[in-house]
Order: sequence, then C-alpha cells, then structure tokens
Amino acid sequence: MSPRRQGRRRALGQHYLIDSAVTALMVRLAAIGRDDRVLEIGTGRGALTRVLSGLSDRFEAFELDRDNYLATRELGLDVVLHLGDAFAGSRGFDVLVSSLPYSESSNFVEWLSRHNYERAVVLLQRDFVDKLLARPGQDGYRAISVISQLSSEVRPELDVAREAFDPPPRVSSAVVVVRPRDVLSLDEIRLVKMLFSQRRRKLSGALKQLGLETGETDPGQLSRRVQDLAPSDFRGVLDKIR
Repeated sequence: MSPRRQGRRRALGQHYLIDSAVTALMVRLAAIGRDDRVLEIGTGRGALTRVLSGLSDRFEAFELDRDNYLATRELGLDVVLHLGDAFAGSRGFDVLVSSLPYSESSNFVEWLSRHNYERAVVLLQRDFVDKLLARPGQDGYRAISVISQLSSEVRPELDVAREAFDPPPRVSSAVVVVRPRDVLSLDEIRLVKMLFSQRRRKLSGALKQLGLETGETDPGQLSRRVQDLAPSDFRGVLDKIR
C-alpha cells in the first residue's frame, strides 16, 4: 500500500485487526448459533470474516472501502458480502460482530440504538468506551453516553494493545459486548443531542433556548444543569417533551 493511501486510511481510523487471539475471543463472545442472523460491519482485510464464515447459515457483511471489499471477496468465504454503508438502512440481525473504523464509532452507537437484536461484540477505541460508560459529573459524559446507556448495556471484556493492529493506532482499544435495553427513535436521539448542546445551562433554560416544552416536570430537575442529568432523567424529560 502506498504511504499516501495508508495515511488516508489512518486518518479515517482504519486499523486492521491482525491478532488471532483477539479475533477468537470476539467470535467466542458472539456465541453464534446456526440459525442466528449474523451481521459484520466493516470486513477490513477479512480477519473476522474468515472466522465467522460457516458458523451461521445467515451471515452477511458490509464493507465501504472498495479495495477491502474486493480483498474479502477474493477469500471465497460463505458470506453475503455487500459493498456499501451498513448504516444507510435498517436491517434485521440477531448477532453483530465488528471491528469498525474509529471514525464511525458514534454513528455506530446511534445506529445500533435504533435496532432490536440479541448481542453485539465490537472492537472500539478505549477512550470512546470510557465515554459510553461515563456518568454525570465525569469528564467524558456526553450525549453519546446518554444514548448508549438508555439503549443498551455495554460490558468491556478485554483491553487490546496497539500492536494488535496494522497499522498500529495511536490509542488502545477494547472489546465490548453490547446488549439492548430499549430501542430509541431518531427523534429521541436528536433531542438528547440538542439538549447536550446546551449542557452547561439549567434544564429549564435549555428547554426554553431550544423552544421545547414539557408537561409537569420536577422543579428540582428543571434547576439542574443538563450535564448533571442521569440517563434516567433524560428518559423522563424525553417522555414529556411535546
């Protein structure tokens, strides 16, 4: 690969998993049954795809990069392989396994929050996982923290060193298992992000600034800053916005 192309892929967060022990762990955690609808997002060079192939009779994978798509197709695996963006539509799956570009992490969490599924095993940037798990008052607490915690349970399973990838990223990674709690709508995701755009305001002021109205809301809650509201508080606010 040319230095220029490698640099572009590094900028996009494309770091290919090459550690077979990490791959084996991800597949074990996925616990795939023959009848499970399995989805892989981002095949890369096919490290995960190769191991996933044959475990289920219903396995499909998406790859956005044409070179990666062609390289994976040439492996001749038992998979329905698509060249395109898996996030562009809504599709049914039971189990998701993915080592996707870091640049797509937030899009992935928002997309996953809108789906019914059984479990997802995903390799993510460790700092991003910390944001998904962050609580009010912590530095990493963001809109994506609320979206993730409202929609799912995220359980870190393994920290992954930089050397497990080619090229090595500048940060460490982590394998996580995600299980669903609730399905969010696009409007609910949009509202959480809108409220967090006013995170330093009191909830009452944020609602007013955004032109949003709620029914009866706890005055104590209205006087708290948006960034101090727990995901359960957001759930209550979302249910009352009209």
